[in-house]
Amino acid sequence: MTEAEPPKATPKATPKASARALRADAARNEDAVLQAAKEVFLRLGVDAPVREVAGAAGVGVGTLYRRFPKRSDLIKAVFRREIDACADAARELEETRAPGDALADWLMRYAGFMGTKKGLAAALHSGDEAYAELPGYFRQRFEPALARLLEQAGAAGVLRSDIAAYDLLRAIGNLSMSAGEGGEAHVREMVSLIIGGLLRP
Repeated sequence: MTEAEPPKATPKATPKASARALRADAARNEDAVLQAAKEVFLRLGVDAPVREVAGAAGVGVGTLYRRFPKRSDLIKAVFRREIDACADAARELEETRAPGDALADWLMRYAGFMGTKKGLAAALHSGDEAYAELPGYFRQRFEPALARLLEQAGAAGVLRSDIAAYDLLRAIGNLSMSAGEGGEAHVREMVSLIIGGLLRP
């Protein structure tokens, strides 16, 4: 009869592995908070109770406040994340669509982004120092993204004339933010007219 082998000791996590696990957990929590905040802000506005965001994210209010001590910190993080996603889509479209189609598709996406981010406009123009960096970040991400699309469409011969990227961003942004009767459908129709005026048939 052989002796039973002693149970093997479970390897202990190294400090580096533990640190990586904690960072991964923190990143997942932060992503969940920002996604929840995006949805809550869309539904209730940027003044929605923080507990609504924490509940939707499945984290405690204390966890939320440790990462975003002020409401303005959370609002800025949400808008920066959404700005990044919209700006990054331009590069994806450059690689998968013809230049004219990439420009048209991205302008529609940008119009949709602005139409659902009225809180962003309020923050941009609030005069609150907490949001002072947002206008610069807005231009830093969106202007080069659109300028590349315009340049490629021009090089392909499908753009009617030169146009400043920031002027076009402002025009479509103002249109999207001021949609009244007809709502989103009206905005899309108007943006289609703008795109039709830019691109050669």
